[in-house]
Amino acid sequence: MTRLSVNINKIATLRNSRGGNNPNVLKTAIDCENFGAQGITVHPRPDERHIRYQDVLDLKEVITTEFNIEGNPTESKFIELVLKAKPAQVTLVPDALGAITSNSGWDTITNRARLTDLVNIFKAEGIRVSVFVDPIEKMVEGAKICGADRVELYTEPYAENYFQDREKAVAPYVSAAKVAHEIGLGLNAGHDLSLDNLRYFNQQIPHLDEVSIGHALICDALYLGLENTIQMYLRELE
Repeated sequence: MTRLSVNINKIATLRNSRGGNNPNVLKTAIDCENFGAQGITVHPRPDERHIRYQDVLDLKEVITTEFNIEGNPTESKFIELVLKAKPAQVTLVPDALGAITSNSGWDTITNRARLTDLVNIFKAEGIRVSVFVDPIEKMVEGAKICGADRVELYTEPYAENYFQDREKAVAPYVSAAKVAHEIGLGLNAGHDLSLDNLRYFNQQIPHLDEVSIGHALICDALYLGLENTIQMYLRELE
């Protein structure tokens, strides 16, 4: 079964909008695990507009499932944070400074030297490394050359085109997933996956290890409740 990692950035965004500690990020993470999530994802950014760097260190102390830290490794503070927290997995994402959200994968060919150095740094500390890529076969292959353990496929284009032609939308992901498996890479996916499109994606993508879902899941939880929502997402992955 594909594992569900819940991204709790939006919980931190809500907390930060009023100051204080409501909602409580740590309690939410623990609750997500108790409700069935098999991992917790955070994506700290330099401006700390949602997850703060201290949140990451505090979460490390309470999370009992897999902890996944996403972020742009061009920031030295991010690298230092990951090395200090030592999560189960770090996902390297090339999001631009000030970007609202991630909007593309790495060019693993152009950035091969830099990514290789970073992968070696994290793996030396026993941290599994996933590289965020578009569903392009040569970029998947490039991640392998860099020494990554996994790739995370950027799924916003799939979500955008799902209702127009889901077979066409998922096709490049099927090809990329096949290549990843053939060359020995683990496979994650994330961005705009939802209750509308998750089941089909999971059915079509072989050897999918993990999906990381935040925005849609937290939005659904406003109406459906957090526990019920997590259970619904888990059922889509069965």
